[in-house]
Amino acid sequence: LLAALLGALPAAAERELRFRPPAEAPVRLFTEPELARYDGQQEGQPIYLAVKGVVFDVTSGKEFYGKGAPYNALVGKDSTRGVAKMSLDPADLTHDITGLTEDELKSLDDIFNNVYKAKYPIVGYTSRRILNEDGSPNLDFKPEDQPHFNIKDEF
Repeated sequence: LLAALLGALPAAAERELRFRPPAEAPVRLFTEPELARYDGQQEGQPIYLAVKGVVFDVTSGKEFYGKGAPYNALVGKDSTRGVAKMSLDPADLTHDITGLTEDELKSLDDIFNNVYKAKYPIVGYTSRRILNEDGSPNLDFKPEDQPHFNIKDEF
């Protein structure tokens, strides 16, 4: 029946039915104090982790990220450096990638794309990713999951 129905549609309409983009959630900006609230310490509260300024909901992996779990130190903040270095050292639990080696940067990209983006939903972005140092909008910002988003439309 579906094949017969699709056969009756023009090719453009058929493509639209088959390849409809996912519904877009709004872009949400997280300040450091706000992100810190989602650190896995409160039962029933979502658990968020930021990597490269992208905030992921890692609640489904609470056995890894929840209270007392092995990677709990990473959550509630942008832990880009820690992810790149595969380190839980408190000094590495920061957004700062200054001085990382070529291999660490490659590892960061691999983990970002093949673990976090592949496995966990994006719920927002850190203010550092969306805003410039002076608080003005970063006009080069492009959401990871919303290719047609334009920050100029937001401000």
